[in-house]
Amino acid sequence: MDQGLAQVLLLLGAAIASFLACQRLRIPTSLAYLAVGVVLGPATMGPVVDGTMIRLFAEFGIVFLLFTIGLNYSLPQLNALRGRVLSLGTAQVGLTTLIVGLLAWLAGADPVAAFVIGAIFAQSSTTMISKQLSDQAEENSPHGRLGTAMSVFQDVTAVPFIVVIPVLGTAVGAAAIGMLIGSALAKAAIATLLVFFAGRWLLKPLFRSVTRQRSAEAFTLTVLFVSLGAGAVTDSLGLSLAFGAFLAGMVLGETEFRHQVEATIRPFRDVLLGLFFIGIGMLFDPAALPAVWAWALAGACLLLASKTLLVAALVRRAGLPIESAWRTGLIVAVGGEFGLALLALGLAGGALDDFQGQVAFTAVLFSFILGPVLIRFNAPIARALTPKRLESAAEAPVVGVAADSLDQHVIICGYGRIGQSVGHILEQEGIAWGAMDLDLAKVRQARKAGEPVFYGDASDPAMLESMGLDRARLVVISNDDTKASLRVLAHVRARHPRLPVMVRTRDDSHHQALAEAGASEVVPETLEAGLMIATHVLDRLQVPPARILELVERQRAAHYPLLRARFAGEVDGAEHAEQLEPVSLASGCQACGKSLRELGLADGTATAIVRDGERLLDPSPDTVLADGDTVVLRGPEDVVARASSRLQGR
Repeated sequence: MDQGLAQVLLLLGAAIASFLACQRLRIPTSLAYLAVGVVLGPATMGPVVDGTMIRLFAEFGIVFLLFTIGLNYSLPQLNALRGRVLSLGTAQVGLTTLIVGLLAWLAGADPVAAFVIGAIFAQSSTTMISKQLSDQAEENSPHGRLGTAMSVFQDVTAVPFIVVIPVLGTAVGAAAIGMLIGSALAKAAIATLLVFFAGRWLLKPLFRSVTRQRSAEAFTLTVLFVSLGAGAVTDSLGLSLAFGAFLAGMVLGETEFRHQVEATIRPFRDVLLGLFFIGIGMLFDPAALPAVWAWALAGACLLLASKTLLVAALVRRAGLPIESAWRTGLIVAVGGEFGLALLALGLAGGALDDFQGQVAFTAVLFSFILGPVLIRFNAPIARALTPKRLESAAEAPVVGVAADSLDQHVIICGYGRIGQSVGHILEQEGIAWGAMDLDLAKVRQARKAGEPVFYGDASDPAMLESMGLDRARLVVISNDDTKASLRVLAHVRARHPRLPVMVRTRDDSHHQALAEAGASEVVPETLEAGLMIATHVLDRLQVPPARILELVERQRAAHYPLLRARFAGEVDGAEHAEQLEPVSLASGCQACGKSLRELGLADGTATAIVRDGERLLDPSPDTVLADGDTVVLRGPEDVVARASSRLQGR
């Protein structure tokens, strides 16, 4: 067997075995990849896998990761977060570098080495943070989004460090260093302008052209080309590949293709990120551990503790609840892959000696082991660190007191546009209710207005119970986060199997999953809006109210068949669960003279027949087709395609 193939099989087999073991033990999967790297690395006994190719693919993994993150942080979202992320991110990086550098200097390091160590410890792993949050479905939580945004900001701040550190070991003046930093920032500005302006003019038309072909292969190739092409632009300017991919993701995040692009790139990203962690594990030398382990362990504790405390203090000062502040700090505490890149630059430039480099590397590696545990258990750790006397009056403790007076009430999970509408109507009718939301500013405004709204995560079982779940008559999940809705349903059904739960969704795409999870009723917002407009139209046309009510009830009972089915356009046809397609029958075709039943279309797929200019709705299964008929088919794309083939004799 070829040696290269044998190494690939060995690598994949070890990764699968370690991954399955970690999944069974509920251990973060990034630790599985690190363990594989250590076992297959050159510093341990046993088989060795060549790390050159792994490091190449690992770099692409970081590129795709930053591309995916960019999809979720479009310009409008960053604009909304600009004050918080910019101030908090700058303060975190600057203070961590300063405090850790000062402590390293007091421990005996020279000023240059102390600065480099501080810069290394200031970085956090966007890779590990985003993957771990995604695994535990917290990527869209307030602390998850803020923590991820801060780690992305750290990746951007690494650019000046990458420029400065190589020259710190040489005798250059402050003016030269200032020029280098200014040059790097200018290049970053040029790259941003190139990617954004070219992206706005080219990417949307490009993806529209590709989607018209309805080829998954062409779409995948286009996504890969765009992400790597944008990285090539920044790489040509002396910046990182990942920075360009992040910019391209931000551009596409504002388009209608965002979700499909993310689904396409995810398999490549996850596999290549696994290779990244394997490559990191290969750098670990167990033989050096006896000489550095005590310093490295102290460094890891300093790294994790300093960033947790600093970030928690900064986030709390920014006005967020203390528990959310602790959770954000625990998420950002882990060391970062860009920190290892700065370490390599420091060693190459002479800013660090070998011993300092081994200590810093092992400390970051220890944080890679401990960090996922902190992220995984950020909620219980944060609760343990939050004294009851320090909690805000707008937060959870008020809930238990207020809930004591609630009985036979409605619990509203999410107090956005829909939740507020429901709450106000219930109040108008004198029905008791209570709502919860994770937007503290919104909660404070509502409480100031005297409304029973509380700060809290509806997917947290303790929060639901504190809202008086045992005495509630109905739960309304009004947010648009399907993962969170499923978690709420799981808890409610485990404790209260018969309690009605109404779930709001954007459309009907998640109806089956929510129904299987125990939703009593799933209300698709867009379809209900269409149904409501249709009722107003009928009322304006003086259709009897009883007939309108009958139509509405029939549509709801059948899951909105007339609203879900629509004619496919050039761009949006593939987005709908059902389609409408008219099929004209040519003279002498095989379907002519046969009934819908004989053609296997008696199940309602044939929703109408157009004959001699007359439109026959809901034709009988015994209707016989004739030359020149046009049969309107309705159903999922594959069902419509098969029915069309039967009608046209293919």
